[in-house]
Amino acid sequence: MTNIRRADDRGHANHGWLDTYRTFSFGDYHEPRWMGFRSLRVINDDLVMPGKGFAMHPHRDMEIVTYILSGALEHRDSMGNGRLIRAGDVQYMAAGTGIRHSEVNPSGDEAVHLLQIWIQPDRMGMAPRYADKSFAQAAQGALHLVASKSGRDGSIAINQDADLWLAKLGAGQSIAKRLAAGRHGWLHVAEGDVTMNGTALGAGDGAALGPGTALDLGARKPAQILLFDLN
Repeated sequence: MTNIRRADDRGHANHGWLDTYRTFSFGDYHEPRWMGFRSLRVINDDLVMPGKGFAMHPHRDMEIVTYILSGALEHRDSMGNGRLIRAGDVQYMAAGTGIRHSEVNPSGDEAVHLLQIWIQPDRMGMAPRYADKSFAQAAQGALHLVASKSGRDGSIAINQDADLWLAKLGAGQSIAKRLAAGRHGWLHVAEGDVTMNGTALGAGDGAALGPGTALDLGARKPAQILLFDLN
């Protein structure tokens, strides 16, 4: 089973300081057919204008992953973390029992393009936690494990049985992966143009994948792809 979610069908809001596309229902965008997928709850494709951002605000009981596609974002939180995350960086927060954080574009002239991802944790009320890791130099033509339940192979450990993979593909490169029996997948094209088992997908397109799905992904031009392997 493969169900494609086209970029143009996503929710969209332009607030001037923030131009955002929402794969799943979020905030004032409500689409009953797309409330999330398995434990994956949010993929927001955000463009934050220079000098703008999200003021200090609270979260709880959510796994929050931010991936920077271009530009930089300044992060501060109630755990005492302060970071400038740049293109290719992944930031993770387990909101747990509660955190507050802000995310601001410190540039005076460059927008920051990011994906904000929310995954529902497998337990509520856990201690908040922060981590970050750079994939700016990740090799093209391969799948890189960004996050996993166990933190295996140097990935960021998260509070859910979910593997998040990143692939960077140059034009003409391809990768293959098969989901295990009983595992579901969500594929999100972050940048570029690819084919998935012969079907053309562009930036912002997504696809729900059933258990055991075999994927053959090829890039028609340089691309970045996120693959969520979910229980």
